[in-house]
Amino acid sequence: MSEATPILVLDGPMGTELDRRGVPTPLPLWSAGANASAPEVVEAIHRDYAHAGATLHTANTFRTKRRTVGERWRELARLAMRHARAAAPPGHRVLGSIAPLEDCYRPDRSPAEVDPEATRREHAELARALVEDGADVLLIETFPHAGEALIALDVALATGTPSWLSLTPGPDGSLMAPAALAEIAGEAARRGAGAILVNCVASERARAYVEALADVAARVGVPFGVYANAGHVDDEVGWRALDEDPSRAADRYASSARRWIASGATIVGSCCGTGVPHIRALAELARERGGRVDQGPS
Repeated sequence: MSEATPILVLDGPMGTELDRRGVPTPLPLWSAGANASAPEVVEAIHRDYAHAGATLHTANTFRTKRRTVGERWRELARLAMRHARAAAPPGHRVLGSIAPLEDCYRPDRSPAEVDPEATRREHAELARALVEDGADVLLIETFPHAGEALIALDVALATGTPSWLSLTPGPDGSLMAPAALAEIAGEAARRGAGAILVNCVASERARAYVEALADVAARVGVPFGVYANAGHVDDEVGWRALDEDPSRAADRYASSARRWIASGATIVGSCCGTGVPHIRALAELARERGGRVDQGPS
């Protein structure tokens, strides 16, 4: 990768920041309830990520699906998109998040194998709503199940909106080996994914997956990226940041990110257990590499 290749900075987690700011995020709604109960906090988090240097902003729609929140799904999805759009500066992109229908750490619970058509309908419902509400990109994220990931990607692409796929091997890498992730990512690229990513894996374990994506990208010519975890699993909120100095944690995360960028990653962000300081550190890396606000891959 050329030194001048722009590095696109994706924002950080919503759930971790809500927890840090005192907003309850109990399961099963997790962060989705805050779209209605704490709209000013959701918008403030988006603004803080933008001020830190993120130019790609993921709306808080990870849990806004009928299966999780019932009939309120449409209201909460619309609010999430509205909050992200209100906080995103001109020239930045808003991504609509599409998550697994069940637990993102339990591929065995995916309905894709027993009822692929119902799976398709449910993902298509949210994808169409996010496009209707103005998503610039559909981010199919944190998928551990190959079949469901590709179904969600297909229905997202069917909307005509740029769609990216991010896979998770789980916090400890136990759900998917690097070779398996590369195989799914390669198929996603062949189907038309605008970018392939890995997320929700501990930052110290991410490098092998980044290198696997680099091999895929070299073959099919698709951008790739990573947004990893820092912290620990928490039964109440899903994931919690470590109790340590934020700037030191951010510097350690940036050291890992520097290696990802050296491997060719052009989209970098942060996932569970991270926060605004991590994005600020990534933005510094992007500036070092000639990064700028950019429309990104389609």
